[in-house]
Amino acid sequence: MGTSPHHGMVIRLLLILLATMVLGQDDWVMASDKPRVIVTTDGEIDDECSMVRFLLYANEFDVEGIITSSSQYHWQGHKWAGDDWMRPYLNAYAEVYPNLVKHDSRYPTPAFLESRTLLGNVKAEGEMVEVTAGSQRIVEVLLDESDRRPVWIQAWGGTNTIARALKTIEQQHPERMAEVAKKIRFYFIWEQDETYQKYIRPHWGKYGIETIISDQFIALFYHWKKYIPAEQQAYLVGSWMKDNILKDHGPLCSLYKAHQKGDKGFSEGDFRSEGDSPAFLYSIPNGLRSDESPDWGGWGGRFVKVRENTWLDPVSEPGYEYPTGRWFTNSAWGRQRLKKEIPNDAELIAYLKPQWRWIGPIQNDFAARADWCVKAFHEANHHPSVKVDGELTRDVKPGEPVKLAATATDPDGDEVTLHWWQHTDADSATATVTITNTESPDRTSFDVPNEPGKQIHIILEVTDNGTPCLVSYQRIVCNIR
Repeated sequence: MGTSPHHGMVIRLLLILLATMVLGQDDWVMASDKPRVIVTTDGEIDDECSMVRFLLYANEFDVEGIITSSSQYHWQGHKWAGDDWMRPYLNAYAEVYPNLVKHDSRYPTPAFLESRTLLGNVKAEGEMVEVTAGSQRIVEVLLDESDRRPVWIQAWGGTNTIARALKTIEQQHPERMAEVAKKIRFYFIWEQDETYQKYIRPHWGKYGIETIISDQFIALFYHWKKYIPAEQQAYLVGSWMKDNILKDHGPLCSLYKAHQKGDKGFSEGDFRSEGDSPAFLYSIPNGLRSDESPDWGGWGGRFVKVRENTWLDPVSEPGYEYPTGRWFTNSAWGRQRLKKEIPNDAELIAYLKPQWRWIGPIQNDFAARADWCVKAFHEANHHPSVKVDGELTRDVKPGEPVKLAATATDPDGDEVTLHWWQHTDADSATATVTITNTESPDRTSFDVPNEPGKQIHIILEVTDNGTPCLVSYQRIVCNIR
């Protein structure tokens, strides 16, 4: 989360300095708490919307690459945004960068992001023959031995540039494939070409790369008005978008491609689509710890293990069998269900809940960062900080009372409220526990159910009363022994 430049950054710099002295210069990067990410994108209009948001979250990641790729929908000569479609967004980021760093000095410089923005395999759907600047950047990151942290490789479009990179490694460094695979974490927005099934899975599947393939992203794509509850839609309608994002928030937000007047079924300013945003929302270190296991859930959805180390969307339909091949527009359960056009489809709404349940906090977070583009530090809102007493992962015994306590502060001096709740969807335990004093910082507890070998997840939400209100989280995972 964003921090005051007078507090958070001082602590981080001291930690890095200490790590450098203790571990040695070659290993200091291991002290960073920021996820490493590589974005591959086909430049569709919703990719462009997602890119505005992604750039406002660039402070939360170590951005290793932003690579234009192709997909089954977009390639050179077919609905193509252009090889340089990122240029206006990078230019606009450069304009707001001096103000962004007033709110968090971790924002990367425009020159740094420029150096990380490259062209990948774009000549045709699924093309992975050509070695490109984009594919070589992925190779470079994965072969670099100086940083052993995982790399979250996102496919907002097709996986072909990723596949080309992995094929280069297989051809030139076959002895390092297992080592490289340990670094990789995949998050795909559908399988938007055949290269995952035809190359990546057959050649790299044996290494057990954690692979999330999302269909839940459709909660944030073009048809959101058909299945998002009204409470969440309130954060996507034109009146909210204009006030919080589109108007008077600087050149980057002004590029955001919301709906225009006359668009069928939508009002001017309505949220259009950000189907690709869950790929990076999943990795934001907001305290939900979703990156530790795909079935825990967080801003990028929640998933179940279907085969090998592949995680897809939870389908509750009795007797349902997942496809053995691609999870995409022609096979994914949510997309197929949407085509049935069932009014107020309760099953589809429930299927997408792991994604849409977070829309309010996600949008308020976006709005705060839009403010950071134009406002001074004291004029904008920033995230509260929270620290739970004790370990975040605990061994507990049946019948044991578990005490919960935390301290929360706010860099702007705002009032904060605490709320503890059980994330039953993430639990392996079947019991619903009774949490006492759910709004208390230090008088909260629950009794452990008699389910040895199972897990209970308790979420702490800390919300400030700033404008827009912002939420920070902590997740306590209780392993019943």
